[in-house]
Amino acid sequence: MQQLTGKQVRFLRGLGHHLKPVVMVGKEEVTEALVASVDEALQIHELIKVKLQEGCIMDRKEVAEALSTRTGSAVAQILGRTILLFRTSDEGKIKLP
Repeated sequence: MQQLTGKQVRFLRGLGHHLKPVVMVGKEEVTEALVASVDEALQIHELIKVKLQEGCIMDRKEVAEALSTRTGSAVAQILGRTILLFRTSDEGKIKLP
């Protein structure tokens, strides 16, 4: 799991502002299929938004922790029912400050 500095978190939040959620967490919550789709999305995009739908009973912080731990990513932001995750890929598209 990556550790981000305050400056890096602010930078990523700025980049993530315009993103649309690519993964939705529903009533099944954190399953293997969900972790696989988050992992794949991180490989492609590096920075993704995960949206918690109304049916999800797990706490948003628990979901963020579970996903970041299982995908080796960092939580850049938790805002409302949206989680912003970051993980550098092999291409390294996003250059952190």
